Amino acid sequence: MLATTLLRDASLAVILRRCTATAADAPFAETHEDFSASYVRRGSFAYKSRGESFQLVAGSILAGYPGDEYVCTHEDTRGGDECLSFHLAPALADVVGGAPAVWRRGGVPPLPELMVLGELAQTVAEGHSDVGIDEVALSFVARFVEVVAGRDRAPVRLGARDRRRAVEAASWLDDHSHEAVDLRSAARAAGLSAFHFLRSFAAVLGVTPHQYLVRSRLRRAARLLADDTRSITDVALDVGFADLSNFVRTFHRAAGVSPRGFRRAARGDRKIFQERLARRRP
Repeated sequence: MLATTLLRDASLAVILRRCTATAADAPFAETHEDFSASYVRRGSFAYKSRGESFQLVAGSILAGYPGDEYVCTHEDTRGGDECLSFHLAPALADVVGGAPAVWRRGGVPPLPELMVLGELAQTVAEGHSDVGIDEVALSFVARFVEVVAGRDRAPVRLGARDRRRAVEAASWLDDHSHEAVDLRSAARAAGLSAFHFLRSFAAVLGVTPHQYLVRSRLRRAARLLADDTRSITDVALDVGFADLSNFVRTFHRAAGVSPRGFRRAARGDRKIFQERLARRRP
C-alpha cells in the first residue's frame, strides 16, 4: 500500500492510497482507526466487515467506523486500486452528523451525487482547481452523510449576523491573503467551526473561502504585474503563492495568458489579448 497524505490536522486527514495487491496475495484483517469515507478512483476490490460483503468498483464509496475490523480481497488479476480517503476525528464526525449506521454502511455503489464531488476532490488533489482540499473534503463527507442517511440537503438558513460574518471574513481574507491561510485559521478568525464557516461563507458570497483567497491573491498579482517592476517570482511569493509553478498555472487558468504575457499586455503589447480573442472566434 502506497499512501500520500494530502492534508492532516487535528480533525481531518485526506490521504491518497494506491494498493498494489493482486489475487495472489493472502488477505489479512485490518481495523478502521477513525470515521472515514473513501472514494474509489480506479480498480476494484471486495470488502468484508461485520458479516457483510461488498464489491467496490470505480466510483464506489467505502465507509469506515472506528474499531471495526475488515478484510479486503482482490479478484482482478491485474491488481491494484486507488482510493482518495477522507478521515474524520470524532468531534468533526459529530458536527457533520450521521448515525453509526451511516458510517457502518460498508460499501456504497457509484452514485452521481458523490461521484462528481469525488472527481472534484481528485482534481483539487492534482492542483487543477482553486477549491481548497479541506473544503472539498468537508463537502464530500457532508454529502455522503446526507445521501446515505436518505435525507435531502437542508437549505442553509442565513440571518443578518451570518451575512455580516461572511463579509467580515472576506475582508479578513483580503488582509491576510499574502499569508499561509487555511480553512481552519479563517474559521477561527470568524469565530466558527470550519464546517459551519465553509457553508455560511459559500451561501452568502457564492464562492468558498479558499476560492475567495486565491482570487484575492490573483487581484493583487494582476496589479503588481501591471505597475510594478519586481520579478514574477517575487510577485508570486509576495501575494501568497507557495511556489512559482502553482502561481503561473493558476494565473493562466484565470487570465487566459501567462503572468509574463499579462505584464507585456499591460505595458502596451495589445497583440497578446488580440491573439486570445481571435482564438475564441467561432
